[in-house]
Amino acid sequence: MSRNDRQNPVTWTLSGFGDEISPDPEVQIAVLQALGARHIEMRGAWGTNVVDLSDEQVETFAAVLDRWEMGVSAIASPVGKVNIVGDPDDELRRLARAIAVAHRFGTRYIRMFSFYRPEGTSAADVRDPVLKHISALTRLAERENVVLLHENEKDIYGDVPERVLDLIESVGSDALRMAWDSANFVQVGVAPFTDGYAMLRPHIEYLQVKDAVAATGAVVPAGEGDGQLLDTLTALRDDGYTGFASLEPHLALGHATGGFSGPALFGRAARALAGLLDRIGVETA
Repeated sequence: MSRNDRQNPVTWTLSGFGDEISPDPEVQIAVLQALGARHIEMRGAWGTNVVDLSDEQVETFAAVLDRWEMGVSAIASPVGKVNIVGDPDDELRRLARAIAVAHRFGTRYIRMFSFYRPEGTSAADVRDPVLKHISALTRLAERENVVLLHENEKDIYGDVPERVLDLIESVGSDALRMAWDSANFVQVGVAPFTDGYAMLRPHIEYLQVKDAVAATGAVVPAGEGDGQLLDTLTALRDDGYTGFASLEPHLALGHATGGFSGPALFGRAARALAGLLDRIGVETA
């Protein structure tokens, strides 16, 4: 890193999945603020997913945010994290709820996925229905002035770089962008930076931070696995990325609907990311 990089640092906005810390919003936000974050990625509270919170719970969470002067980086919805053979109207309803919460919390970003496929079928078999369903979700996002962030989750249609690219370019909307997750790429046999970065960079809008070990699939702090985090973060810096870096550590538990780390392991994940960013002259705010 050059002296000029130190004198003119790039700044990214730190965030994190609060429900990886605790079910209690007060604890979620206290820990995030102690780690230097002023934003939270909202996936759930009180053991309930964000799309299933009642209006009263949403208002209670909003009051906590206001009291702590905390912003919301994105709504981490589960939309599209279901089998493609399900009722597409169910996902439209879940997205409509995520959009309502996003409007209430003042964010345009909503994370989503591109559907699991039935056992015994190939990605090619489900491409057409996936594109149809994602296009319908994207049209709703366009009308509501929000941006869908497709996460490259393992075992969904868009789990490898080529299909993420196919999905985003085939739908062809500014309301559908990518949330980059290095660990998920590792878990499907992809070398994230080598195999996917150049291809997908035009579509990367948001960074979710976790790493994984290729041999076992185990999730580890940033820089401790095979996710090529340092290469990716350096390239994002050089390409002018100025968005969110959202911690999703999964260090204690990971499952189909989310993960958990607890305050101590979440802090370990935050320090690992901070160490990488310090090496490349990127600050967080």
